[in-house]
Amino acid sequence: MSTTKIIYGLYADDDDMMKGVHSFREKGIEISEVYTPFPVHGLDKALGLRKTRISDAAFCYAVYGVTIGILLSWYTMNHDWPQNIGGKPAFSWAENMPAFVVPMFELMVFSAAHMMSLTFFVRNKMYPMAPAQNPDPRTTDDKFLIEIKSDNLEAVKQVFIETGVEEITVKDA
Repeated sequence: MSTTKIIYGLYADDDDMMKGVHSFREKGIEISEVYTPFPVHGLDKALGLRKTRISDAAFCYAVYGVTIGILLSWYTMNHDWPQNIGGKPAFSWAENMPAFVVPMFELMVFSAAHMMSLTFFVRNKMYPMAPAQNPDPRTTDDKFLIEIKSDNLEAVKQVFIETGVEEITVKDA
């Protein structure tokens, strides 16, 4: 039988919560999750999180949008509705491309923005029917919560008390 427990420490102030994060990291106790009502400056570095790759995904989505714009303009000018505009021949996309820079740019921005939003929601399990992840609804208002999974309950409680925790809750893992 596992003795692993989930220990929640609820803080009233973000500075106390940051002290708690630093104390746990110094003692080598792994923090599972931190819940805050607003972004806390420096929390990602204090937790040792890696750099996000959302910018790489945004670049890929932007390339996808530009590709759709290029294919759409090529198909429209050469096959679907060929026209002689300004004396330019319809059979050459390269000569007509400057007229389509704005729609290609707009498709790039549209694709990157919308697909990054969808990626964010799926990656963070915030899509419809996703199970609720927040263990304490007060963290959406004005409280800060640190979640730790550990076998050493007393050591974790001691660090929480030393860093000014307001409330400690223990649950079975």
